[in-house]
Amino acid sequence: MESENEKQSYRVLQIAKILKRNDFLHDMAPQKLRIILEELGPTYIKLGQIMSMRPDLIPNDYCEELIYLRSEVSSMPYSQVEKIIQEEFGIKSSRQIFISIETKPLGSASIAQVHRAVLKDGTSVVIKVQRPGIRIKMQNDVEILKKAVVLLKLKPDLGNPLDYKTILEELWLMAQQEMDFLIEASHLDEFKRLNSEVLYIDCPKAEKSLTTSRILVMEYIDGVPISGTQELLDLGYDLNEIAVKLAESYSKQILDDGFFHADPHPGNISVKDGKIIWLDFGMMGRLSVREKELLTMAVSAIQREDVSQLKNVVLSMGVFRKKINHPELYNDIDSLINKYAAMDFSSMNLGTIIMEIVNVAVRHQIGMPQGITMLSRGLITIEGVLAKTDPELNFAMVASIHMLGKTRDWQKELKGLCLTAVAFLKKGIDIPLYITDILKMTVKGQTKINLEITGSEEPLRKIDQMIDKLNTAIICSALLIGSSLICTTNMEFKMLGIPVLGGIGFFLAIILGTWLVVRILKSE
Repeated sequence: MESENEKQSYRVLQIAKILKRNDFLHDMAPQKLRIILEELGPTYIKLGQIMSMRPDLIPNDYCEELIYLRSEVSSMPYSQVEKIIQEEFGIKSSRQIFISIETKPLGSASIAQVHRAVLKDGTSVVIKVQRPGIRIKMQNDVEILKKAVVLLKLKPDLGNPLDYKTILEELWLMAQQEMDFLIEASHLDEFKRLNSEVLYIDCPKAEKSLTTSRILVMEYIDGVPISGTQELLDLGYDLNEIAVKLAESYSKQILDDGFFHADPHPGNISVKDGKIIWLDFGMMGRLSVREKELLTMAVSAIQREDVSQLKNVVLSMGVFRKKINHPELYNDIDSLINKYAAMDFSSMNLGTIIMEIVNVAVRHQIGMPQGITMLSRGLITIEGVLAKTDPELNFAMVASIHMLGKTRDWQKELKGLCLTAVAFLKKGIDIPLYITDILKMTVKGQTKINLEITGSEEPLRKIDQMIDKLNTAIICSALLIGSSLICTTNMEFKMLGIPVLGGIGFFLAIILGTWLVVRILKSE
């Protein structure tokens, strides 16, 4: 039997061959990256799929390409599934829990495989079984990738260098969360609770007593995929009504709950008995109360063409990785708003707009919250689903109507206003004291004014370069003139008629001057 070291060595060799065959070291175009990930296998496909949802980590054109990653994976033999169930529940046979399990899987993905089954009480369920050793295999692959990725060149013109180590660590963290089925079960419970009063929305119920980190047992709901428009029409459904309910549901997830499905592709949405059924809760996004407010402000700023407000939203939402160039940021946001200025709000794609805001932030090295970046990708996906279900429906309009139609908790709002007023009054009482201190310091000559001239960094840098060049020119001139004067003197020690010290100084001046000129040209 092969040892772990032998397996890893073989895997490294296998990866190296694939990378070499695809000319890994040269320009890595988006399509080439997708092809390489597909050839590398399930681990890299899963990482690529997660990566496609994080435009804050990799350039947007790569995200767009990685959406098309094919995840066809050969299914595990049922004997292996039976063995995992026995090991996880500590039983001798699956029949101790299930009346029956269909040997043919409903689906097979890179992390897990899904089988339909029936519990002892007759309940139809779905068993999601994790592939054996997938966590260790993925961890080893990530470690190998960390060593190889330093050679990766996604594009020569990306601008800011990518922090590959941080990217891989974030992707690995997200992958680990998706591999813990206890987390997915809690997501199902939370979603069901938040939507318990919405009659047209549902999701499978998790069987908590039969769920572990490697096995998820949940209710089986046999619905019609939302992509099956003809079948839905044959069953008498109104596609416009379905699309409106779907858009309203996603608006509620974002604006009310702050807990939304991060991967709402057609395979994860179905229709059953007039209800929209959400499936696969491995990848969910969250928005804080503050992030929801800022998101609403951003959309409002674009509608009103308010560049300053949108700039403030970006600055309030993000984390600065370097000093902000405010004029450049303002100009980029102004260009973004001008792009949509003449466009009717009902024709806007909200996902694309948020994605562009994220791209502006990334360009200025402003880190966006994970929830916002996942939302931008989720919105683009759901808008695509809506376009196929009902091309006339626009998600932005449904979301804006949802914002206007939300019932307000006036007691809560009044309480917040009272607290704000009290805080304002407390600060107002201190103002005379601050003014008195400033006047005393001014009289004593102790006041100092700190000014930051925005956008002055580039001119100052140019002035520094000019002064450096001037100093270099003066030094070179002094050396040349000094050595030339020495050469003209009648000194005793001469060689071939040339004063030795003056000649050496002359040649040293030429060498030093040439070296300084080369350094200046390289610095340019």
